Amino acid sequence: MIAARDCINKALRDLLADQPLSSGKVSFAWSVAVGSTMNRVTSAGLHPDGTLTVRAESPHWAREVRRSSFLIMSRINRLLGNEVVTSLRILDGSSGEPGTKA
Repeated sequence: MIAARDCINKALRDLLADQPLSSGKVSFAWSVAVGSTMNRVTSAGLHPDGTLTVRAESPHWAREVRRSSFLIMSRINRLLGNEVVTSLRILDGSSGEPGTKA
């Protein structure tokens, strides 16, 4: 038996694979990768060099993104394609200061 979660992830991967890499595609993949709560308090944009810049609305959420960065990178690359995202740049929206790269 195949878990529903695995079927949904494969279906999303297949649907996204045929779409051009756009800000909408990146935003959608970000929301799926991080879930609704983290999506509400962050925004993400992909630079041509493969850096995904994430802006968190507070230092707390910036820490949560940093803490989960390995899992987030794994999930988002499964949706967008292997090695599309090569690093994360995390910005704390309250101060505008860059966080650490993952």
